[in-house]
Amino acid sequence: MGNHRAERAPKRRTSASAAPTTGKRRATPSRRPVLALPSLPLVAGVAVLAVSAGGAVTASGAGVTALTSTGSAVEASGSIGSVTGQALARRGAVVSRSDTRESGAEETDPELIALAEKQMAERAAKLAEIRKAAEEQAAKIKENKWVLPLASYGITATFGQYGLWASYHTGLDFNANSGDLIMSVANGTVTETGYDGAYGNKTVVTLDDGTEIWYCHQTSIHVSVGDRVNGGETIGTVGATGNVTGSHLHLEVRPGGGGPVDPFQAFVEHGIVP
Repeated sequence: MGNHRAERAPKRRTSASAAPTTGKRRATPSRRPVLALPSLPLVAGVAVLAVSAGGAVTASGAGVTALTSTGSAVEASGSIGSVTGQALARRGAVVSRSDTRESGAEETDPELIALAEKQMAERAAKLAEIRKAAEEQAAKIKENKWVLPLASYGITATFGQYGLWASYHTGLDFNANSGDLIMSVANGTVTETGYDGAYGNKTVVTLDDGTEIWYCHQTSIHVSVGDRVNGGETIGTVGATGNVTGSHLHLEVRPGGGGPVDPFQAFVEHGIVP
């Protein structure tokens, strides 16, 4: 008996089986994560860091879109302003004032006005006191200003010279003609008159500060002890009395009635150049 294979009927392909059931799945759109926008302080902070690193921030719209390595701090500052400017612009002006403080109270407070008037009066009084003292001092300086003892003269010997004198020359010699008027160099009181050996006829005038002025070799003396004289007032005449070689005025300056000092320097210190 022979074995017969059963013949299988050929399968008909249908349109439904055209695509294999185990093929690739069709891709479906994926969901992108939602990005949170950075806060305003964070944006400004990033921009500042970028500027410090040498870069510049550029912006468009409401957020920062690019960070470049070229640019300047000025550009970065402008970018930060574009990001934060609108938010800052919406902030109103802040004014700090106490709830109990009223505008204009300072101008109408009687106590403050009285205090200000008192201070102004004290200031005016002090200024008047200073002005008066200055005027008195100026008048005193003018009154005590030294003057030259002769209207016409020539200097023939100065302080400290050696030669014709026993030790050194103790004064300043003004060469002049006998009879020329001698004037007191400053305000003072006559404390001595008369003949004094090598000095001849001598007049001593003690100034208000205690300085003695000696006028020597006079022909005549026109004042007496105790007389008050002012600068420029005549006290005697030029002569050749005492130890001299010719007519002249020998003048000495002795501060405090002590030893002689250089008369030339004393004149200069009082504004006069002999």
